[in-house]
Amino acid sequence: MVSFIISVIALILGYFIYGKIVEKIFGADENIKTPAVRLEDGVDFVPLPAWKIFLIQFLNIAGLGPIFGAILGAMFGPAAFLWIVFGSIFAGGVHDYFSGMLSIRHDGASIPEIVGKYLGNGFRQFMRVFSVVLLILVGVVFVTGPAGLLAGLTPEKLNVTFWLYVIFAYYILATLLPIDKLIGKIYPLFGICLLIMALGVGGMLIIKGYPIPEITPTNLRNMHVNGATTPLFPVLFVTIACGAISGFHSTQSPLMARCVTSEKQGRSIFYGSMIAEGIVALIWAAAAMSFFAGPGGTDGVAKLNEAMVANKSNTAWVVSIVCNSLLGKVGGALAILGVVACPVTSGDTAFRSARLTIADSINYKQDKIKNRLIISIPLFVIGFILTKVDFTIIWRYFAWSNQSLATVVLWASAVYLNHIKKPHFLASIPAAFMTVVSISYIIVAPEGFGITSSIGSIPIGNIAGVIATIIIYGLFLMKISNNKSINETKKA
Repeated sequence: MVSFIISVIALILGYFIYGKIVEKIFGADENIKTPAVRLEDGVDFVPLPAWKIFLIQFLNIAGLGPIFGAILGAMFGPAAFLWIVFGSIFAGGVHDYFSGMLSIRHDGASIPEIVGKYLGNGFRQFMRVFSVVLLILVGVVFVTGPAGLLAGLTPEKLNVTFWLYVIFAYYILATLLPIDKLIGKIYPLFGICLLIMALGVGGMLIIKGYPIPEITPTNLRNMHVNGATTPLFPVLFVTIACGAISGFHSTQSPLMARCVTSEKQGRSIFYGSMIAEGIVALIWAAAAMSFFAGPGGTDGVAKLNEAMVANKSNTAWVVSIVCNSLLGKVGGALAILGVVACPVTSGDTAFRSARLTIADSINYKQDKIKNRLIISIPLFVIGFILTKVDFTIIWRYFAWSNQSLATVVLWASAVYLNHIKKPHFLASIPAAFMTVVSISYIIVAPEGFGITSSIGSIPIGNIAGVIATIIIYGLFLMKISNNKSINETKKA
């Protein structure tokens, strides 16, 4: 339990110390007029109170990610705590802050346009397609999952198809209406519910004395039941994404960048939301590692693995049983609300982000409802068709795609830092680490090349990931060096 408490404290200190460093290096300036002020259109560019933006951003990036991902990551043992803490502070927080603040600095631009500006037009075109496909997949999965859950809770005549129509109807409204009319009103409430549920679970773990495992040398090993085929590195670093670093966040940050009224709000909204999500992930990882051992019990991680195998890795079941046991009827109600509402509120902003990404790419203004419909209708038609198709195999690549997207955004942020003559290591070091993770994962994972052989005790995938990253880092240094030479030549 000591390690868990220290981890929470570390995240909070990370916000106040490292978050301040990130803000200072970026150079947040409260005197610069933000897009919400300069470009207000009453639809997407709408000034909102900072506290409301924080809660919307928190729910946008969180959803079920820091819950389900943390539970799956807890199967690896206390190593998950370290990844959540260091990932949130040094990678996820930096990624989220820069994706939001660069959007503010570039008139609320979507992430593909930002990446294209700093990594080139080829990356811009790739990211436009990549981001839209990713967002549609997120939206579709966050339709089918909640629809199935609601069908199981309601009378038989209210089947999955019925709930698909209901959720899609809500998505259409949330995508088309001005951001302050629907999202701005209900998201803060759901965000508060998610925080209360997590804090309630964390508090009861401590009060009832559940055996949260400590971070010790003997515990920092792969405890996963399928450890032979699921290596700690890089699989853990992809399994826990939203609780440490997630590329999906960069697609959501521009939504709120269009509502921020001062650059000084950026640290609390973007970096702070990531830290808050990290705390939620820590709580759920701790709950998963200790709950099945019971108060005063032992071998919580092993028992978690047994429970997950017996229940086919049903993370929703874990959420339900933990909340009902620790928080009673209120907890059960919150669990249902979280399991259903959280993915829905991530799905609708996924479609909204897809609309804005396409609009930005073709410079198509979205102030008129007709213009929003022209882009949105095809998106929803494609999305609805995909709900009828079994794309489970395709979806397995989402985890890798998500972290790869985060990696690209970090590299773009590193180029930006060099451009403004600030230390690029703030972004280039986590970018390099995530490059190793992404390349290693696609080599060793079953949904990738599935190469699990080793040279000595080191997996080939890890070796390839390190070598490829060294080459990429070298190309990055060459790029910024060439840019410096060009700038000096122009001055001369």
